[in-house]
This record gives sequence, C-alpha cells and structure tokens, in this order.
Amino acid sequence: MKSIRLFISVLALSLFTVTVSAQAHDHAKTATGQDTVKTESFKVWGACGMCKTRIENTVKAGGATAALWDSKTQLLTVTYDPAKTGKEALSKKLAAAGHDTEKFKAPDEVYNALPGCCHYERQK
Repeated sequence: MKSIRLFISVLALSLFTVTVSAQAHDHAKTATGQDTVKTESFKVWGACGMCKTRIENTVKAGGATAALWDSKTQLLTVTYDPAKTGKEALSKKLAAAGHDTEKFKAPDEVYNALPGCCHYERQK
C-alpha cells in the first residue's frame, strides 16, 4: 500500500512539474529566431471524460500537434506551430465547440446542446 501511495505521489509531482515547465517553454527556434513549436497552458471549462475528448480533439483539428486537458485543474496544455495557429484561434474553436475559455465564452445554444454530463458551472 505504501508503494502505491509513493508511486501516485511521484506521478502527481512529475505531472505538476511538466505542466509548470510547459507553460512557458518554446521547443525550437528557426535560424531567424522564430518559434517552430510552442507549448502553452490555459483554462478551458469542462466536466467529464467526454469533455476531455472533445477539448483535445478540437484543438488538434485546429492545428495543435499535442493536447492534454486536466479535468481537476481545468488546464489545457497544448503544443502547436505558431505559424499555423495560436492560443486565441484555438480558444475560439473551443468556444465554438461549447467550452468556455479564459478569453471566449461558448454561445449559450452550443453549450446547452452538449450532453448533460458535459454541463459545467459557467463563469459569469
């Protein structure tokens, strides 16, 4: 039992460390100093596993190369090529799919059309 607790603690600490370092980490630069890949984290509201799938698939369809949404923290960590998309464009796509973000609120009719388990407490 102690080994399971230790494993879970180490895993949680590792995930926290990766999330914190990923928030401001630029993976690569071109010869001109332009970012070729960027990783950022931002809030996206959701409630369940279906939300997780929808959120991650929406940003991947919007040009992200990787996405991981945490239902407890409501943080989406996304990796993308800034020449192809950006945080604002991905946030707009998420709002259009029914998920409020830090900058954009989903239209009420789209949010209301989500399955019942996906209804999260909306910010005012």
